[in-house]
Amino acid sequence: MTIKSNTKFITDFKKTVKARVKYSVGKNWEAASKRDIFLAVSLAARELIIDRMLETEKRYEENDAKRLYYLSMEFLMGRSLGNNLHNLEIYDLCKDALLEMGVDIDEVRDYERDAALGNGGLGRLAACFLDSIATLGMPGYGCGINYEYGLFKQVIDNGYQKEKPDNWLREETPWQIKRPDEISIVPIYGEIEHSQDREGNYNPMWMNWKVLIGVPYDMPIVGYGGRTVNHLRLYSAVSSEDFDMEIFNHGDYFDAVKQKITSETISKVLYPSDSIESGKELRLMQEYFFVACSIRDAIKNYEKKHSEIENLHEKVAIQLNDTHPALAVAELMRILVDEYTIEWETAWEVTTKTMGYTNHTLLPEALERWSVPLFEKVLPRHLQIIYEINRRYLAEISEKYPNDIARFSKFSIIEEGEPKQVRMANLAIIGSHSVNGVAELHSELVKTNLVPHFYELTPEKFNNKTNGVTQRRWLLKSNPLLAELITDSIGDKWITNLDELRKLEDFAKKKRFQNKFLKIKKMNKEALAKIIKKTVRIDVNPNSLFSVQIKRIHEYKRQLLNIMHVIHLYFAITEDGYKLPVPRTFIFAGKAAPGYFMAKLIIKLINSVAKKVNNDPRVSDVLKVAFIPDYRVTLAESIIPAADLSEQISTAGKEASGTGNMKFSMNGALTVGTLDGANVEISEEVGDENIYIFGLVVDEVQQMLKDGTYSTWNFYNNDSNIKRVLDSIENNIFCEEEEGIFLPIHDKLLHFGDEYFHLADFESYRSTQEQISRDFVNSSEWARKAILNVARMGKFSSDRTIQQYADEIWNLKKY
Repeated sequence: MTIKSNTKFITDFKKTVKARVKYSVGKNWEAASKRDIFLAVSLAARELIIDRMLETEKRYEENDAKRLYYLSMEFLMGRSLGNNLHNLEIYDLCKDALLEMGVDIDEVRDYERDAALGNGGLGRLAACFLDSIATLGMPGYGCGINYEYGLFKQVIDNGYQKEKPDNWLREETPWQIKRPDEISIVPIYGEIEHSQDREGNYNPMWMNWKVLIGVPYDMPIVGYGGRTVNHLRLYSAVSSEDFDMEIFNHGDYFDAVKQKITSETISKVLYPSDSIESGKELRLMQEYFFVACSIRDAIKNYEKKHSEIENLHEKVAIQLNDTHPALAVAELMRILVDEYTIEWETAWEVTTKTMGYTNHTLLPEALERWSVPLFEKVLPRHLQIIYEINRRYLAEISEKYPNDIARFSKFSIIEEGEPKQVRMANLAIIGSHSVNGVAELHSELVKTNLVPHFYELTPEKFNNKTNGVTQRRWLLKSNPLLAELITDSIGDKWITNLDELRKLEDFAKKKRFQNKFLKIKKMNKEALAKIIKKTVRIDVNPNSLFSVQIKRIHEYKRQLLNIMHVIHLYFAITEDGYKLPVPRTFIFAGKAAPGYFMAKLIIKLINSVAKKVNNDPRVSDVLKVAFIPDYRVTLAESIIPAADLSEQISTAGKEASGTGNMKFSMNGALTVGTLDGANVEISEEVGDENIYIFGLVVDEVQQMLKDGTYSTWNFYNNDSNIKRVLDSIENNIFCEEEEGIFLPIHDKLLHFGDEYFHLADFESYRSTQEQISRDFVNSSEWARKAILNVARMGKFSSDRTIQQYADEIWNLKKY
């Protein structure tokens, strides 16, 4: 954003802030609360943003730009004020303006709540992508649900995770622009009437459907420099007033209110529990609701300038972020065939050329399936269309592979069984012209392990787009001290071209630069230590080695392996007299799904070990454990810059990519990890000597699974460290007041196969951690390696990822 005069900008900004307090909040400046000032500052910035958003839209319209609609169930946006000011390049000016008004900008920013629109990596990746699309000047929009409640607010009670409502919209956000004049009408339920048209052709009619209303709210997405401002469109569900009044006027008042409540529940909460049938139904309704609204909007925008719906794919690209939006395939077909009366073959060509699908998981259980009876109840016409897609597709398969029933069943969208299931991944693959994984290893495993039959049939569809993160939020904003050091040393081009960081290689061995780098790391660690003290009342030593694992709690991510190592260290010190080369602090954060028993028990184990270790005077000076509750974007922004060691220790072949690994390396942490996901590519970029790799590789894991040669008892009987750790879990050493609570963990590791190979990788992990402790003592060499990690992160900018999507999948241009 070009500023002609700093003095004039500061003067004008102060006037605008005071005007917003007076005319938007309705108070005099002297009476304004912190919330009032936050709203006023945000609204003042929003005025600048809206000007640029309108200019951006005009530019797109003048160029008849092709537009991208990025469909995702999650957008983990975090806070917006600081990010928007940074991307407008007015952060320092606004800071100075507020200082002159007696206001600390950090206090203003702290008032903002994180936008609770996502859970983990999927949602944060989507947020990074939107930042990069806008920064690159491309017409791309996020499409999702305007959840009133986020996943949940996590509190820790006696070591256990407890879930509290996260009503982030309790106080109206200044970052959403309501668009009531652009509502979408979404049909749902009803039944199919089998009829014929005038020519005697089969003409099914979707009858007696109910109506949902989707009200869009636009959240501006500011590209760096402020030239391009796109938006994230989020839909809130409201009931149909006409339908409700009809029930009401018939005297059935209770049902009228019930219908309204049911309709508006759709945008109430992120990921309702699907352990019961009503939860499954609500989740299916959510996925259909936002997909239907998004496609309606895409077509409306297209028809502003174009009348030939058969050419939709030339001006519209739709990307499915995982299987949640896969219904877009059936919904676009329904609209084209039913509402535009397009011939099936033409409609299918338009649909497949419009859709692209990103796979994010190698876990078969994470690939969505919906029961046919539920599908028929909620979306009868869509089920009919899916059956027809399947029939035609399988007819092609039978020509290519006649009489091959086993292969036939793998391709089918409908999985046989009782009840039958709709495979959403198959629908997404069949209905898209592009199918991509999110790391080189992941993409290969998609082709060879997950869906090799699809790859064999249409290899040209499959490609890789290694994930990336935006350096604007995860370095410039989150780590301002390091960002300033980098800019002072190599200039500021890295902010929009992360490959520029390579220039830092020349500084890696320079003592003066190393000292500045280490000083910044120490300051970030001191800041995090204060947060830990405030939130969990644990004193941690900023001079200790901060090992950090912050991510969704899941067995394959192996937080359990991490805490098992901590248990080992505890006994090595207290029973064996082992002297740690350097004090260690192990920091955890992350949420477990409310119904995921084992993940929640792992959180309890971490907290129980922390209680024991932190209160034992024999180790408390050299070993600390902290679980920081309610992990979210804002918390990550404080933790990541302070990390010395990034724990990326998933079972090889289970993590699709990971993006936390990239953020940590970008901020000068070294990685300890398996050759899984994007760790493989990070290792290639930073060099084997600047990363700590341990454990089994994918081929070894797969071979052991295939041969059935993995014996947990062999590891238990032949490794005294493993035996001591498992025995302590079994013998209630960490749960003296709740005996037996950790037996499920012990039994799953020892008696039920250790699905994620904790015991097989333990010794390799333990010895690697021992080497890490020794290496950390040499601060100069550690700093050199850490600086080289920062310098070699150019590949992992989401700008690079988006440019590849634009060139190779979307055919999207810069304007």
